[in-house]
Amino acid sequence: MVLLVEQSGGVALVTLNRPQALNALSVELRARLAESVAALAAEESVRAIVLTGAGRGFCAGLDLKEMGVSVEALSGATATDARRNPVAAIEACPKPVIAAVNGVAVTGGFELALACDILIASERARFADTHARVGLLPGWGLSQKLSRLIGPYRAKEMTLSGAFIDARTAESWGLVNRVVPEGDLLGAALKLAAEIALAPPPMAAAHKKLIDDGYKLAFGEGLALERAVSRAANSAITPAAIADSRGEVLARGRRDG
Repeated sequence: MVLLVEQSGGVALVTLNRPQALNALSVELRARLAESVAALAAEESVRAIVLTGAGRGFCAGLDLKEMGVSVEALSGATATDARRNPVAAIEACPKPVIAAVNGVAVTGGFELALACDILIASERARFADTHARVGLLPGWGLSQKLSRLIGPYRAKEMTLSGAFIDARTAESWGLVNRVVPEGDLLGAALKLAAEIALAPPPMAAAHKKLIDDGYKLAFGEGLALERAVSRAANSAITPAAIADSRGEVLARGRRDG
């Protein structure tokens, strides 16, 4: 199996399972990932998803060996449909997706990680954009996302050099939420997913969408979007519902404390 899916307590763990190829995104793996993410998005019992890779790599990007002999594989570099473009598959998911980056995340694999909502990296994680080195231009959004996340100078450094940056550098540049010891990675990601799973699914989806939609806009337009969405959604909330929610939050706080 090129993809493994496990479910427990509202959390789904999705593992790219081509360790011998550093989980390179073959045509088959991309199709299976799209199918599985769409199925999990429709599964009511699943409230959060963790994406990771088997073995010593998160994802080495598109399968270059396959691209050298297959027009279908090569066309995936600029595909927009979810079956061929894993970034589109992840971004179409309304549920929060956490990337547990366990090793190298290269080019298309780097883009796949950045498509997730939260990134937790092990100390062994490394990131690189090698599009220029292999003679390709990015088609899954990397040229625009990277510069907005870390600034144009650092983005150009990564893209033009193709050099790897380590997990701590990625953390200091704002590419990942945090770095944890290798043995703690999956536990940390699953624990966070379980905490996220406590939120009502419609609320989690609404907040995720509001942040994503607003991020694509200028700041003033983003504020206007928030006001419009908030006004429409909050007008249906009753004082009794707020009181019930406050009680649940306080109870949880006492348990966690």
